Amino acid sequence: MDNNNLEQITFGGGCFWCVESCFNMLKGVQSAISGYSGGHKDNPTYQEVCTGETGHAEVVQITYDPSVISYEQLMDVFFFLHDPTQLNRQGNDIGTQYRSVIYYKDDAEKAKAEEAIKVSQESGRWAGTYVTELTKFDKFWPAEQYHQGYYNENPTQPYCSAVVGPKIQKFKKHFGEMGMLNAE
Repeated sequence: MDNNNLEQITFGGGCFWCVESCFNMLKGVQSAISGYSGGHKDNPTYQEVCTGETGHAEVVQITYDPSVISYEQLMDVFFFLHDPTQLNRQGNDIGTQYRSVIYYKDDAEKAKAEEAIKVSQESGRWAGTYVTELTKFDKFWPAEQYHQGYYNENPTQPYCSAVVGPKIQKFKKHFGEMGMLNAE
């Protein structure tokens, strides 16, 4: 990858363990880092974010090479990995920290995000109205080290085996067939 042309995108689609592990498998993604954005507290901890009182969402910040994978392809993956019609939750994970949110850096990126929401909603992938927030990016706080690559390190942990694992298998089948995954 050409490090001079890398771009970043930050978004939340529920539990970051599910989202981060999938994005790290994609061709063109240099890194996907779990963290927190959108709140009012500097350097929040996982325990603080879980209370819902910091205003932060669990997010993933992706650094990618747009000559290998496009913004639109990343958005397609984003909308594949979570249900954007669920307000402040994903399945049994409930709270504002699990909201569907895209953080944009400028008006051009906001317009691309609006178009991605429209395209995904019109695809009929998810029944219902999308509740994905569009929010101006402010700060990203990396999550504690033990959250980085959590699924890879803890595949037999009950939540990982019941929720994350099946989601990853579905993701690998779909995007593997499209040739978008790095070789294992």
